[in-house]
Amino acid sequence: MYKITGKVQHYTWGGSEFIPQLLDIENTSLQPYAEYWMGAHANGPSVVEYYKGSNIVLPELIGENATGILGKEVAARFGALPYLFKVLDVKDMLSIQVHPTKTEAEKGFARENEAGIPLNAPHRNYKDDNHKPEVMVALSEFWLLHGFKEKELLHRTLQETEELRSLSPVFEQEGYYGLYKQVMEMPGSMVDSMLKPLLQKEEPLYKSDQLSKSSPAYWACKAVASGSSSYNNIDRGIFSSYFFNIVHLHPGQAIFQGAGVPHAYLEGQNIELMANSDNVLRGGLTPKHIDVPELLKHTLFEGITPQIMKGEKNGAETIYHCPVPDFEVSKIAIDKQSDYHHTAFSAEILLLTEGEAAITCETHRIHLKKGRSVLIKAAETYHIQADTGAVLYKAAVPEAR
Repeated sequence: MYKITGKVQHYTWGGSEFIPQLLDIENTSLQPYAEYWMGAHANGPSVVEYYKGSNIVLPELIGENATGILGKEVAARFGALPYLFKVLDVKDMLSIQVHPTKTEAEKGFARENEAGIPLNAPHRNYKDDNHKPEVMVALSEFWLLHGFKEKELLHRTLQETEELRSLSPVFEQEGYYGLYKQVMEMPGSMVDSMLKPLLQKEEPLYKSDQLSKSSPAYWACKAVASGSSSYNNIDRGIFSSYFFNIVHLHPGQAIFQGAGVPHAYLEGQNIELMANSDNVLRGGLTPKHIDVPELLKHTLFEGITPQIMKGEKNGAETIYHCPVPDFEVSKIAIDKQSDYHHTAFSAEILLLTEGEAAITCETHRIHLKKGRSVLIKAAETYHIQADTGAVLYKAAVPEAR
């Protein structure tokens, strides 16, 4: 069992208060604190408080004893920590994105390596050979885009939005693929001519706080107001706020996003757990590289009804099961009358988000304060206690079911 320190990512879309308050960091310069990473990803590995006060990065610790840290089964299957654990504070909208399957990630990574594209090249699509399914648990009221609307809902949206009505026949005749392909390949001048009147019509309502966050117009206007787009060279990602489901999660609710499901985080704070990958195919609301043919190849073109997860309650723990072998996330809420006993199947990372708690294993005890995290190795039995209320989130690898 080890104390670990994660890595802050200062992306421009992040807020300036939530993560500094969680980690007890002064942020007088109001620098954006977008994400806090806990894991072994090469772009932000956690630092482990090792023996006798020395430090080591987590990939090195695992490299020294993969079987001991990960367990025999997970070490053989994955060869590394299979997940990346995060806290996110979304102030401005993130890019619309799709993640590839494991097989397609392997093909794409090999193809771009053979083409000699540097890993840090801005036009590179595949940074590694892994898939990137992800689950998020809301820490606040949270808004996101998630998958295409069901057929009737999307048809109604196109009909009721005057400026988009001309796209309705395309959807009727060519389906989701034809509709999305048209707006993603449309000349910029046509994007502007279609969206500018819509934005100008809705902007006064947005500025006077008359638009609901459940309305796509709200997010279209926010994209302009936050600088994600403008009235000149309008970001075509704004179409997606009309095409995709707008999902509102309350604290404690979760949602899983598998390969191919287009999505975008819009606003709020969350816990996020994903496969250990950085493969992102973008579809708008970003100045970064957009490879439309590659995006179209990997997007799931069907209507879906978002499946909001409430988790499975098991004593002090609420477990959010995911349909992948790489990870599962859970929330542990304890107080003086309730504690938590567990034996880790594989390497687990726990982050304390509220209160204080003590974690005890056979050899030693760690006292955790808010914002601190700990790594528990495979097969370790541990016990969590708190004198007052405490909340922890746990990243783990599920046992085969």
